Amino acid sequence: MLVLTRRHIPHYLQLMRVDKPIGSYLVIWPALWSLWIAAKGMPDPLLVIIFIVGAFLMRSAGCVINDYADRNIDGFIERTKQRPLAAGLITPKEAIQLFILLCAAAALLLIFTNRLTVLLAFAALLLAALYPFTKRFTHLPQVVLGMAFSCSIPMAFAAQTNTLPAIILPLYSAVIVWVVAYDTFYAMVDRDDDLIAGVKSTAILFGRYDRLITSFLQCIFIALMIKIGLLLEIGRIYYGAICLTALLFIYQQSLISQRDKNKYFKAFLNNNYVGLVIFIGFAADYAFYISL
Repeated sequence: MLVLTRRHIPHYLQLMRVDKPIGSYLVIWPALWSLWIAAKGMPDPLLVIIFIVGAFLMRSAGCVINDYADRNIDGFIERTKQRPLAAGLITPKEAIQLFILLCAAAALLLIFTNRLTVLLAFAALLLAALYPFTKRFTHLPQVVLGMAFSCSIPMAFAAQTNTLPAIILPLYSAVIVWVVAYDTFYAMVDRDDDLIAGVKSTAILFGRYDRLITSFLQCIFIALMIKIGLLLEIGRIYYGAICLTALLFIYQQSLISQRDKNKYFKAFLNNNYVGLVIFIGFAADYAFYISL
């Protein structure tokens, strides 16, 4: 059984990254976009709560299994050497038990959805568990992470409408591209240490072309989001949000131009505002046209 003592609980919370909620935010935003699109601006409030709580639980579970997979590597990386597993503050067995507990808690939320959503949740769990191990075999683990983070999109449509409309494909693709771009920023922080530890990433793969490729990915994201707006026949408020998103991307590129590790991380964190701005664009636009 999972040991719950005053000594263990802070380490479990650290393993879950409760003190670093940015990852949860980045999972939540695409889910909220999708719920608002699926419901044309009027999503079921219960589903909103379910997806917010579910995003937190599954992101936490993903962090736990990530640290379990990297327990023998994190000690060699400056930023991660004090993580609970790497530092020996909790055992691998306890980490697996916590992972199972978090997944079980997330599964309970599915009781309030439907069969299609449950089936899609299994695919989401598989991708979340697979991602940490891909860093050993491919320089594209960020693509797998993007696929895992994007699973909330079809799940949201399934939960709200019990269907999987065609709009899911460009939206799913856009979020994957977005995740690869911002997680490359994140990976740039550890690039030198990862080379020593033998961990693969897009930051290593892109090399000196990292700025060029991430800016290209951001352009693809903007193009896909414009296409989504056209397909949905959405209004001007949304396109204003996309313009603001483009400015945020320009700001991020200006940060990483200095090739400073702190600025890489700052550029990564800035993507929370990207998710928020696009959500406001969807929500405000639907609210405006509903009120007419």
